[in-house]
This record gives sequence, structure tokens and C-alpha cells, in this order.
Amino acid sequence: MSTTPRIPQRRLGATGPTTSVLGLGCMGMSDLYGPADETESIATIHAALDAGVTLLDTGDFYGMGHNELLIHDALRGRDRASVQISVKFGAQRGPDGQWLGYNASPAATKTALAYTLRRLRTDYIDVYRPARLDPAVPVEETVGAIADLVKAGYVRHIGLSEVGADSLRRACAVHPISDLQIEYSLLSRSIEAEILPTARELGIGVTAYGVLSRGLLSGHWKNERALAGTDFRGHSPRFQGDNLTHNLDLVEALRAVAAERGASVAQIAIAWVASRGGDVVPLVGARRRDRLTEALGALDVTLTTADLAAIEAAVPAGSAAGDRYAAAQMAHLDSEH
Repeated sequence: MSTTPRIPQRRLGATGPTTSVLGLGCMGMSDLYGPADETESIATIHAALDAGVTLLDTGDFYGMGHNELLIHDALRGRDRASVQISVKFGAQRGPDGQWLGYNASPAATKTALAYTLRRLRTDYIDVYRPARLDPAVPVEETVGAIADLVKAGYVRHIGLSEVGADSLRRACAVHPISDLQIEYSLLSRSIEAEILPTARELGIGVTAYGVLSRGLLSGHWKNERALAGTDFRGHSPRFQGDNLTHNLDLVEALRAVAAERGASVAQIAIAWVASRGGDVVPLVGARRRDRLTEALGALDVTLTTADLAAIEAAVPAGSAAGDRYAAAQMAHLDSEH
């Protein structure tokens, strides 16, 4: 096993676990970004663990359980206690992969965890969270059900995902919340107005996903890139027509800033998210070892005040063209807009 120096660590909120400053989002290894190589995916998880990454993020609906099974295979023979596994639940999908809504009722919550524990072959989950709010179930009931699982020892910490400020307050009244998982990048900054300040007021950390805006900020995206039919970016407004052209122009402006620092576009984008505060843990979605190596290089980038000003000039807040998701897929954040 590698003896690469450990990655710096951060705590997820006032009550959450201490994790590596970067986490590995594993979704793309099983779903939504087109075909992935399972052997390379496991090798990438191994490389991340060997480098000192301790936080692995998944969802029970990523590949309808495949992602959890993949993580189990990758962790075989590893020290379970040295890894934090974060799991989202609640999304309902058909055998054809279609999205059928969300179910975060207490019974569904506990049933979902039972299956997750079996697929991962573990006795507990470090952070368990609904993927979205269930419009039919008050957030207090969902959090209360997970709190029962905490008391029983099956869950260590409770997280939330894609919720607004009011829901954060309501959830915290039931049980301490370790972190909010939400999209946060140079192209997605709406949380800065109300959600992020509320999280900080309540002692809730942020695990930021989409830090490369699903590849737009990777520096590797081309306007003419063909997408597999299973790649949801083929329907994402930010990847369509004039929106994509505009967004790639922003990337080129950011590339000039990165070149001045001797860094890649991806490294600057990741470093920017990491610079937002000691309570923010970026999740990188690398599916291959070369992309992981590039992402980890962001840890060597320390942004100065001048760097941050140059980045802001290149990619101003609100400058992205197109929504994060198609309208039918958007989470209804109670305080985002």
C-alpha cells in the first residue's frame, strides 16, 4: 500500500466526522455519465484511499445499488474504520432507470438503510441523508427516523442534501445535522446568499458536489463532444447550444488564470471551492486515476487575494448560462431563489 503523505483533514460541521479535505464522489462509476470501467473505478478508489482520501460519497440509487456494491468490493481488505461512507437515499427508480420521485417516509428510510448495509457489508453508515426532500413527508419525520437509526447504532451522523435554509432549521430542531450536501462551484453559487450563512449559523458543514460543474470546469470539455444516451448531460441546459458555447468561453477565461499559476483549470476550480471555508469539503467525481491525480493536485494550489480576484473577474457570480438541471429534475430548495 502506498505511503503517500496524508491529505489535510476538515471536520464536517460542529458535530460531524473529521474527513479528508477532499472527498471522492463515486456516482459516475456506476451511473449517469455514460459507460465506466469497473476495474478502473476500483483502482481509482484504491488510489484515492492510498493518497489519504477518507470520504467516499454514494447513493443507493446510483446504478440501482451497483455503486454500493462497487464500493464494497473496493474496500475489501481495507480498514473500515479509516473510511467515512456517506450515503444518499430516497430516490425511486424503475428497472429502466427512470426517475419515479422520492420516498423519505420513516418506513422507507429504515428499509433503504437495511439494504444499504447489506450491499456495503458494513454495520454502520457514517453519514446518512435523504437525496432530496420528499414533498409528502415533513423533514422532521425523515430526520426523526434517521435519529432512531443513530440511537440504534446503524448510523453515525445525519446529513441533508439539496435543501434550503428553512429546512435546515427545522431539521436541526430534531437532531444535529453534520453537513449539507449541495452543488457549489464557480458556476453554481446560489447557496452563498442564504443557505451557506444559515448552515454556518447552525454549525452545519458543506460537502460540495459538482465542483467541476459536471465536467464543464474540467478544462477537458469540447463543444463538439458526443455524449452517450445514458449521460444526463445530454439533457442538461448548461450543455446545450449557445449555453454551452458561453460556458466554455468562461472556462477559457479561467484557463488563462490557471496558466498564470501553473495549474490546470480543474485544479483552480477545485481549489476555489476548498478556499470557501474550513467547513466546506469538495467532492471530486474522478472515475479514472489520471483525473484523480489531477484533482489531488488542487491541494498544492494556495489562492492569494489577487488570485481570487482574477478568478472572480474570469467567472463572475451568476455568469453561467442555463440551469443546473432540466426543470423536471430541479430540487425545490425552499430558500434558494
